[in-house]
Amino acid sequence: MQILTITPKDLPIVVNHIYPDLIPNKDFGAIKFSDSEEIFLEWVTDKYAEPEMATLVATLPTALELKAQAEAEAVAKKAAAEAKLAALGLTADDLKALGLGGN
Repeated sequence: MQILTITPKDLPIVVNHIYPDLIPNKDFGAIKFSDSEEIFLEWVTDKYAEPEMATLVATLPTALELKAQAEAEAVAKKAAAEAKLAALGLTADDLKALGLGGN
């Protein structure tokens, strides 16, 4: 087990950037022992070798940037869809009422 030098919140983002098919809290996770302030990487899967902490730390900026870009693209797509609906005189709630709204 390695001591995490990135936050447990960022761990799934980084690991899934390297290994997209791994499942957080199943294949890997962060654990904290009650008598320690340190948080450890728990690598459960045998699909891949456990990455070195230096690799995870080096990957963090890229992984966070790509996540932020994906979130921004999703917001932009939603805004574009809502603008198209507005041009037709509809709202997302109108679509939901008709059983066509996904979220």
